[in-house]
Amino acid sequence: MDDKDKPMRKGITTGTCAAAAAKAAILAWQGQHISIVEVISPQGVTLTVPIVETKIITGGGCGTVIKDSGDDPDITNGVRIESKVVLTDKPEIIIKAGQGVGTVTKPGLAVAVGEPAINPGPRAMITRAVAECLPEGKGAVVTVSIPEGEKLAARTLNPILGIVGGLSIIGTTGIVEPMSEEAFKDSLVPQISVVQALGYNDIVFAPGKIGQDIAINRYGIPAAAVVQTSNFIGHMLENAVKYGMRRVLLFGHLGKIVKVSSGIFHTHNRMADARLETIAAYLAANGAPQEAVKEVLAVTTTEAAMPIIDRYNMTGVYQILAERASARAMRYVFGDLTVGTVIVTLKGDILGLDQTAREIGGHLGWKLDIK
Repeated sequence: MDDKDKPMRKGITTGTCAAAAAKAAILAWQGQHISIVEVISPQGVTLTVPIVETKIITGGGCGTVIKDSGDDPDITNGVRIESKVVLTDKPEIIIKAGQGVGTVTKPGLAVAVGEPAINPGPRAMITRAVAECLPEGKGAVVTVSIPEGEKLAARTLNPILGIVGGLSIIGTTGIVEPMSEEAFKDSLVPQISVVQALGYNDIVFAPGKIGQDIAINRYGIPAAAVVQTSNFIGHMLENAVKYGMRRVLLFGHLGKIVKVSSGIFHTHNRMADARLETIAAYLAANGAPQEAVKEVLAVTTTEAAMPIIDRYNMTGVYQILAERASARAMRYVFGDLTVGTVIVTLKGDILGLDQTAREIGGHLGWKLDIK
């Protein structure tokens, strides 16, 4: 069997790691320094987890697991996840965030503001794993730590979601399925609930970090209202409807927005790429000479097309493309959202925008430096 035909290896979630480390910590306190434990997933599946280190501390124990994400390209693969458990005389289990585990600072997530960023599934797993080993009448304080967590969190959506100080302990099933496109798409959606929970009915969708930074830093759009869609603009529009958002401002580089203008809502270049053809078509429809159309079709990037558009005095096409992107986006969600569009260069200069974009941007208090 070729490697490409082999089934992808599953892994375990950070929640499973934390639960296993906590169980190993209790067993260490009881004098059992074991190399493997079993924990139960929220769906009742028994998971076997290797333990790399245990030790006894005053009043309890510590356990450590190395996260194994299987064949999933998870940022936490290979990191140490530690649980320290201290027994108490009060029969309850309290879970705290240690080093490298974030704290929730914005509403709209599965965990309340001020609480450790440990989701309900992992909380249930940790609580069950510890309760199985506690003496009758005893409780425990469980502190979960990820020593590298704060550094790694800067490369996740946590800062946008308002999770500060580290990573989240997540996992609804306890098992990591090798990353699918659907899983990544779904990981973007909580940004919408955070924006809504902060009181916004209007939301700004930026396909990437460059557009997000331009919207916030150059045009003064509130950071709390701006979310990244990656290539999944259609998916995020659909979820904006589900969350009851009223208006969406698409804000991005010509290379992404022009795809929306032609009805492409998954903008990865391997899915669809009609950027230059779309620009050429709209140039032709608005009176550009044949030479201009041919020159645009001969280049390889939208940035390279911009000087051609300038040279032929056809910059009005950008507003048309913005209007078209808004119309196609509203058609995509059957009119359940009002959409405006802003098209920018990589440097952040606005090329085109429609009237709805002006209205949404004005409502959000942007500092527009064009008339």
